[in-house]
Amino acid sequence: MKLQLVRNATIWLQYGSVHFLIDPMFSDVGANPPIINSTNDRRNPLVPLPFSLDRYLAPDAVLLTHLHPDHWDDVAAAALSKSIPILCQPEDDASISSAGFTSVTVVNTTVKFKGVTISRTRGQHGTGDIGELMGRVSGFVFQADGEPTLYIAGDTIWCDEVKQALDTYRPDVTVVNAGGARFAVGDPITMDTDDVDSLTQYAPYTKVIAVHMDTINHCLVTRTDLRNELEARGILGQVNIPEDGETCSWDSMSVHVNTPEGLSCK
Repeated sequence: MKLQLVRNATIWLQYGSVHFLIDPMFSDVGANPPIINSTNDRRNPLVPLPFSLDRYLAPDAVLLTHLHPDHWDDVAAAALSKSIPILCQPEDDASISSAGFTSVTVVNTTVKFKGVTISRTRGQHGTGDIGELMGRVSGFVFQADGEPTLYIAGDTIWCDEVKQALDTYRPDVTVVNAGGARFAVGDPITMDTDDVDSLTQYAPYTKVIAVHMDTINHCLVTRTDLRNELEARGILGQVNIPEDGETCSWDSMSVHVNTPEGLSCK
C-alpha cells in the first residue's frame, strides 16, 4: 500500500494494484473565499498543489467521503472524466450524477471494486446544532488480501462511531483529518490534538496518519502544533504527519515516508 497526501484531505492511494483518488480538491491557491463564520479572512486554499493537476486525473476510481467543497470542488468535477467510477455515501449520488458523472456507486455498507473490499463507516462532523447542520459524513475501510487494513476516518471528531469502526475492523493504518476545523463559535468539527491523542490511546495497534492541515483557513491546528504537542505527550511515534506531496508506504513492519524533491520531512 502506498498513500500520498496530495493536499488537505486529498489522497492518492495505491491499494494493491488499484489506484484511488480520495476527496479531490484541486482549486488554485487563494481561489476561494474564507469559510463563513471563521476567525480569519485568509482565502482558500492557503497553499498550491504540490504537483501538476494532470498527475491526479487517471485513477481507477474516485472515493468521496462527502461533498463539502474542500473535499470535492468544482475544479475537480470539471477536470475528471465523466466516465470515471465514483464511490460515495448515500444521498450524494444524485448531486454527483447531476454534474454529468455516469458511473456512480453508493456504498451503503460494503462494495467490492477490482478485488478491494470497501466498507462505509459513520462519523460526527461536530457537536450539537453545528454537527447537525454539517450533515452526513462517512469514513471508509479498505481491505484486500496481502494488504494492510486501512481506515479513512473522514471529517469526524472523536466519537462513538469512530470507536465502533476501530473495534470492528482493527485497522493497521488510520487516516484522520486532524486540523481542528472550527467556526467562530462552537466546538471543533474535525479532530484536534486531544482527539488524536484519544484515538492513539484507544487503539495503540493502529498507525495514525494525520492530514487536513495547513490548507483551509478554519483549520486552526497546524502540523507544527500537532507535532509539538504529540511529542510533548510522548505519542508522536504512533502518528505520522506528512507534508503535501509525501508518500507513506506500508509493509508488514512499518510505515516508510518518501519525501519528494524540494519538500522536507519532519
